[in-house]
Amino acid sequence: MNKPISRRDFLKLAGGAAVTVTGASLLPQFLRKTLMPEQVVDAASPYDLFFAGTDGWFSLPTGPAVDSPFHPDPLAADNGPFTNYIFGFRNVTWLDDTQRQNQKMKAQHNAPFFWVDQGADFRVQLTNLGLALRPDLTDAHTLHWHGFRNVIPFYDGEPTGSVSVMVGQRFTYVYKPHDPGTYMYHCHVEDIEHVTMGMTGIVFVRPTMGRNYAYNDASTVFDREYPMFLSEIWLEGHWNDAHIQESQWYNFKADFSLLNGRVYPDTLLPNSPIDGPHSRYANGGKALTIQTDANGDLRTNAGRPDLQYQPHSALVTCNSGEKVLLRFANLGFREAAMTLAGIPMRVVGRDATPMKGRDGTDTSYTTDTLLMGAGESWDVIFTAPAYSGGSGSSGAGYDVYVLYNRRYTQDDDRATQGQRTEVRVYPGTLGAQAYFNQNPGDTAS
Repeated sequence: MNKPISRRDFLKLAGGAAVTVTGASLLPQFLRKTLMPEQVVDAASPYDLFFAGTDGWFSLPTGPAVDSPFHPDPLAADNGPFTNYIFGFRNVTWLDDTQRQNQKMKAQHNAPFFWVDQGADFRVQLTNLGLALRPDLTDAHTLHWHGFRNVIPFYDGEPTGSVSVMVGQRFTYVYKPHDPGTYMYHCHVEDIEHVTMGMTGIVFVRPTMGRNYAYNDASTVFDREYPMFLSEIWLEGHWNDAHIQESQWYNFKADFSLLNGRVYPDTLLPNSPIDGPHSRYANGGKALTIQTDANGDLRTNAGRPDLQYQPHSALVTCNSGEKVLLRFANLGFREAAMTLAGIPMRVVGRDATPMKGRDGTDTSYTTDTLLMGAGESWDVIFTAPAYSGGSGSSGAGYDVYVLYNRRYTQDDDRATQGQRTEVRVYPGTLGAQAYFNQNPGDTAS
């Protein structure tokens, strides 16, 4: 049987590498359904979400202080108002087969945010559309749920012991989560590269007590919730992948630090237009779903076409007195020190584990700065303070508190203030949150 040439084999033939590594799964072919490279079909088995892996473009700030030989990438000019090449996933659940195929070269950064219910079977269908700019890279893709305790190896997404989804193929991951809390997921094939290129996202498990609890503990009740996903960009690595150059990933240098796929002040902008029926809890939504056009491509907010593939806001809005859950997940390589100036945060969970001792002792604690290592997730709840009359812009009608990474290298990235956003406290004028991460500036169907 002929084996597809791997990217490392390709580079070796070109004189670029001496050692080759295959990303293909070692499992027998009868465990995988093979499709023609351009054929993407509906799943043979039921699924809750359908994701597609591919490449694309997105935008980072430019200007004298941030320009480099690798940024903006000159190839981006032929692909719209974008600056850098990326890999990523897309939520294609509610698209038809033709629309799904049209999402090649339209990757999202960061990946779609989604959630599951404790104790309920959950299925994610994954297809690999291939890389439009780099068809020579026949890399497989997987979904690895980082920190998930009870996955069987077959569904783990670590490629040497489970299924890898080759170009043109599809696979359904089956999960039964028993432990509520916040997790993250990413592609585990050539994982350093695929993670830093953007194949990452946040996922959380809702407890049996209900949607408005972080854990099965009455003290973790909340009124609103906001995911906060930390990631990093190495400009040279993105440029190398776009220009058929090999990267030495141990030279990784974080040029930009992102919060929900954006850098400040873009973190304050609303979410891209939300597909409400597919995002609302009452209607069975399992992901924060963005509206699409007739071709299945992501819609974007008026005047900001450059943020088309960075749809997630990082703005936090709430009424005075409400309890707000922040779900932090760090898939960068550096430590972070997320600080909420002026509002104490109660840490109720770490790495999807409630802050409880073995004997049930409450070990939660209050802080204004959350220290986070790479690969860690944290759940914190704060109570919005009393409304003071509006410290925002003139006539804004809300108080402003700053949430930011106080580590200098992450907060001041090449003259941008990367991992930084705001908490805006209203006097009681906000309606109930219809879907997680909702903000008053959102446009929703």
